[in-house]
Amino acid sequence: MKGFILTFSMILTIFAAAVWAQPRPVDKTSDDREIPDAPASFEAKYEGGMLGYSDKESGSLKFDEINERLVFYGKDKKEVFAIAYNSMLAISPQSQSVRSTTGTVVGAIPLPGAGLAGMFIKEKRRYLIVQYADADVDVQGVANFKIEDKELLDSVIKTLGEKAGMKKRGDSYIRSSKSSEAVEDEN
Repeated sequence: MKGFILTFSMILTIFAAAVWAQPRPVDKTSDDREIPDAPASFEAKYEGGMLGYSDKESGSLKFDEINERLVFYGKDKKEVFAIAYNSMLAISPQSQSVRSTTGTVVGAIPLPGAGLAGMFIKEKRRYLIVQYADADVDVQGVANFKIEDKELLDSVIKTLGEKAGMKKRGDSYIRSSKSSEAVEDEN
């Protein structure tokens, strides 16, 4: 009887592994929604990543159609830096759930349970991540911009990816290595 149970268990395990190993079609339910185009200019906070620009700064991002680039303007409305569309390698969203200022204050209240309550007060921060290749100094970098609204972030990624001629992969846009080589040959 023990041999039968052992054999049956082994056969069941092998069939279960075979069923789980089968490829499954890609779920495209997240891509079904229509994402509108981004506005020509929008508020963003530069968080770092550009060579030579280490300070965080609030400002705005603008699509420069004529020169085919994404431009960051500081608070004084002057151009700080730009990233050319053809130098972009990947564009993706990122979000972080962090303890808000209110949560920190509530957590510091000297009452039993206040620290625990403060841990549950969180806010979601959303970022536009732009990976680029700087041809002037032969360096690759990652620029980060904080964008407040999820819908705006999604529309910016879609619009920027399409303007840069990139290929959609999940919720990001990438430049395939073949098209990167073509860009390098043009320069």
